[in-house]
Parts: sequence; C-alpha cells; structure tokens
Amino acid sequence: MTAMPLRLSKVAEAVSFDVVLEAGAWPAEDALFVYARRVCDALRDLAHGHITFVFTDDAHIQTLNRDWRQKDKPTNVLSFPDGDVGEDGAIHLGDVIVAHETLMRESAELGIGFDDHLTHLLLHGSLHLLGYDHIDDTEAEEMETLEIRLLAAMGIKDPYQNGDLALD
Repeated sequence: MTAMPLRLSKVAEAVSFDVVLEAGAWPAEDALFVYARRVCDALRDLAHGHITFVFTDDAHIQTLNRDWRQKDKPTNVLSFPDGDVGEDGAIHLGDVIVAHETLMRESAELGIGFDDHLTHLLLHGSLHLLGYDHIDDTEAEEMETLEIRLLAAMGIKDPYQNGDLALD
C-alpha cells in the first residue's frame, strides 16, 4: 500500500482559500484574508477543499446576478459552486463573491457592524457551496440554524433575530 502524500492529507484537514480583490473600496487584502481565514476555520468540520473569495463592487455583482440569475440588480453575496479537483488535489468548492456597496448599505440599515456582516455573508456564501440553500422554509431553517451556531462560535450574534435580514 502506498502512503498518501502529506500535501494531500493536509489539504483534507481544512478548507483552504484565495482572496481576490477585484473592485470596490475594500480594506487591504491582508485584512480580507483574516475574514476568509475565520470563515474557513469555522467550516473545518463541514468541508474539505478550496474556496475563492472575491471582493467586488455593486456594478460587477449586478452583472453576474443578471447573467446567472436573471435578476438585474446588485446583491450582497453570490456563490458559484464548482467541484473540480485542482492540481494540488484539493476540490475547488467554488467562488463566493461579495459586493462592497451593498454590504455597507445593509450594515448601516440593519445596525450590524461591518466585520460581523462581512463574516456572515462569507459564511452564508460558503454554505451555499456546500449545498445548503434557503429556497423553502425547511431548507432556510436548516441553513439559518447552522449559520447562527457557527457565527455564535465566532462571537457574532444571530443576524436573523430581528427578522430584518433577508438574504436573496
């Protein structure tokens, strides 16, 4: 029996990620890396693979939302599941794309801090990559319950508690 290379077994222990700063008035990539790492650490018991986090603006996410979901408006987060195996042997779970202006507007309207709202959106998008959804009430309850539990473990309060947050 041939031993598995250490590189592959290490990949299987956690979710790895890339950060792509595409557009918008985002913090520096180093700061965005911290948010992505926090979310990937929270997913360590649920997933193995690689996620690309893309930080963009409303104009770009509106184009994606129009082209892929036939909704010609900006949205806060989009997820594009993948599943291909990369050269390193890790499964690319997909891309999570977040829009800066929408995130800032929602943070102000809902009274949720930037850090907490960004972390929540990255987590929400990542759970979509893992097959979670909120199309019907049963799925929504399952996904929101998991989000609330994972966010609480990060010290972030329930974003759904007031019923004001509706993720598209």
